[in-house]
Amino acid sequence: MLRVNPPYVGSWWRDASFARAAFAAWRREGFDLVQSHERIPGCDVYRAGDGVHRRWLELRRTAEGATQRLGIALNPHHRYLCKVEKRMFEHPRLRAVICNSGMVLDEVRRNFRIAPEKLHVIYNGVDLEHFHPRHGEALRAAARAELACAPEDTVFLFVGSGFFRKGLATAIQALALVRKPSWRLVVAGQDRHQARYERHAGQAGVAPQVRFLGGRKDVRPLYAAADCFILPSRYDPFPNTALEALAMGVPVIVSSRCGAAEAVDVGVNGWICAPEDARGLAEWMAQAADAARAGRAREAARASAERFGIDAMTQKLTGLYRTLGTHDRTH
Repeated sequence: MLRVNPPYVGSWWRDASFARAAFAAWRREGFDLVQSHERIPGCDVYRAGDGVHRRWLELRRTAEGATQRLGIALNPHHRYLCKVEKRMFEHPRLRAVICNSGMVLDEVRRNFRIAPEKLHVIYNGVDLEHFHPRHGEALRAAARAELACAPEDTVFLFVGSGFFRKGLATAIQALALVRKPSWRLVVAGQDRHQARYERHAGQAGVAPQVRFLGGRKDVRPLYAAADCFILPSRYDPFPNTALEALAMGVPVIVSSRCGAAEAVDVGVNGWICAPEDARGLAEWMAQAADAARAGRAREAARASAERFGIDAMTQKLTGLYRTLGTHDRTH
């Protein structure tokens, strides 16, 4: 293990200085293969777990007001990320990009000059034993009691930090449109603007139905308590939380700008909504509530997660590394 820890003088400086230090360290050691999870030009393999920053900024500009758009344009960190992202994807040393969804692969291909054969979709893997419906069965009653949920309540679970990007405002609006007192929205995750969303829930008249829990180390009790997982994200390459929910037997509602939509069979293990479409989300939530009462979708949710196990991800990664190693020996 090599440790590089440049001083923190702000987000832009931290990213840039870490990239320089990491690049120097791996060049000095002479590794056969370097995989980076950060945007560092000169790596052999890059895992695009955060998607394409340029694409996220495009989507933010359409959702923000004039003041916020000006702030995005003037922010040196955003300018740095866009610049270094382009250098990395178009760098001659880059040999492979691991995309965690087909959505991300398409965005990389559209935005950068990169050979298509360098792009590989390898979905995230979930621990199918740790996240298993039998754990949910054991935890459900106690978890719902802790949340003060009655047996007849329908619990929608939102797990994610960064509420603006994850679409929490849309979830609150959808809950307000339906006006069903027996529906509960449980929010797990951190955001420095949480008070703003609490006020939003109050203004929408659903504050008693929305529970903010903050960050949780173990989310399995929350999946156990939930009838449906919802994440109407504005942009999400592929959230692990959606796979965890499916593995626990919880159907999901995700947005069409979420890579997890590629795991959804609409009406079977979940539903897909348009970002910022509160009315459409409310309609899917009603279908999810009906499915929960009828006991549908749980088996389908678990079955759909089983092709995303950690072993499957590992096999694909080792296959890619083996291919890159063979290429080295023949060139």
